[in-house]
Amino acid sequence: MNKLKDKAKGIVYLIGAGPGDPDLITLKGRECLKKADIIVYDYLVNESLLSLAHTDAEIIYVGKKSSQHTMRQKDINNLLVESSKKGLTVARLKGGDPFIFGRGGEEAMELSKERIKFEIVPGVTSAVAAPAYAGIPLTHRNLASTVCFITGHEDPTKEESHINWNTLTNSSGTLVFLMGIANLSKIVKKLTALGKSPTTPAAVVGNGTMPNQRTVVGTLANIDQEVKNANLGAPGIIVVGDVVNLSEHLNWFESRPLFGKKIVVTRPEDQAAGFIRTLSESGAECLLFPTINIIPPASWKELDKAIESLSRYDWILFTSVNGVKYFFRRLHFVKKDTRYLKGINIGAIGPGTATALMDMGINPDFIPDQYWAEGVVDGLERALLDGKRILLPRPVIARDYIPKKLTEMGATVDVAEAYQTVKPDYSPNQLHAVFKDSAIDMIAFTSPSTVTNFSALLKGRSIFQEILKAKVACIGPITAQRAAEKGLKVDIVPDEYTVDALTKAILEFYEQC
Repeated sequence: MNKLKDKAKGIVYLIGAGPGDPDLITLKGRECLKKADIIVYDYLVNESLLSLAHTDAEIIYVGKKSSQHTMRQKDINNLLVESSKKGLTVARLKGGDPFIFGRGGEEAMELSKERIKFEIVPGVTSAVAAPAYAGIPLTHRNLASTVCFITGHEDPTKEESHINWNTLTNSSGTLVFLMGIANLSKIVKKLTALGKSPTTPAAVVGNGTMPNQRTVVGTLANIDQEVKNANLGAPGIIVVGDVVNLSEHLNWFESRPLFGKKIVVTRPEDQAAGFIRTLSESGAECLLFPTINIIPPASWKELDKAIESLSRYDWILFTSVNGVKYFFRRLHFVKKDTRYLKGINIGAIGPGTATALMDMGINPDFIPDQYWAEGVVDGLERALLDGKRILLPRPVIARDYIPKKLTEMGATVDVAEAYQTVKPDYSPNQLHAVFKDSAIDMIAFTSPSTVTNFSALLKGRSIFQEILKAKVACIGPITAQRAAEKGLKVDIVPDEYTVDALTKAILEFYEQC
């Protein structure tokens, strides 16, 4: 932002962020966000998309919702114009599609008047996406050949209207009202008063495409009361027409096995993505709450000493993906590579660690049948370890089981600190943001240290008693033992001690409920 900008190169991208699910933004939209100097975003934009911004980008919230306007539209227009005149690349991020009830046309006209360069990056509108995620096809050869998008924001009872209500009432196609939850009863009364049959199927899809999506189905005669009974509020899409009845058969999104379940994931953030994605694809709402941070060791002295004399080792045993990551990072730092591992047997505690090694070009010589410390020792017991020298790159604070047992088997074991696991600091506000409604269905732990730190962070707080009601899933018996010691009742421990097996066990648990 401090760099001089070429004023002639200023440009505004009017970007549709999609309906809520961050995966539904277009590839071009993502690329525009990555190169923007300023991102100006609206209410209902999924804030996870802001992580695409580069570190120097300025991010400005200008959201507007009912009677709450962060910035007037005139001021938003001026912000876009003035920023682009400074030579900046501006991403104007709008929910859904910028030209579907998003005032994108107005903003584009202001830019055009000022001769500002701009591009429109279309987005997936919630008018289409929310019904699709509710299993409602807006058109169907046998049921509806037309579809009409209508603003639900306009009061149907006002004397002069921009909406031709008679045409809507007489239409045999699908009607889709956006921003109409507050006016639902008035919309229903207007349609039925003009002759639309009260038995016409109707649905309201709240928070469409999001993990907390809810669909209420009824008819024009009862949909308003059904929505009130469900306590369903904005944002929502109203769909009227015969296609609504197909939701009973096609509602794929809300039928997924983990739909409606809130699962707390305690893994380090940089290792949680795959786990969260798999759970999310099965319908879960995942709350990332890392209870350990992985950082470099206090000193590289021990690991550097081991790396300097690698040729004296017969084995290197890696007990985690982090051990692999930090060992090879340091190996490369001291200007060495995998050629220095020639003749050394390499062991991995499990398939995840083995995959990390293979990414480094190393095919491990040993993976135990059981993926935990005891499995490593049992698997190596058959090898002739007497007199062998073994290197264990790992944190200092870890179970002593492996080095103790291998020493008893005649090996010389060097434990070199390769990284540290530390407890993160969370402010009360951050804790409240994660556990604000305390409606947690399950907590997933992937190591004993995640349990220990979770307890240390939350025990003694009022929320902790509510959290104790949640189901608990642990990756293995040692983690489960630690959870029990901390007063947690463990419900799930997979037979195989991997994240994939833990995911599968969680799915099976809820499928059997």
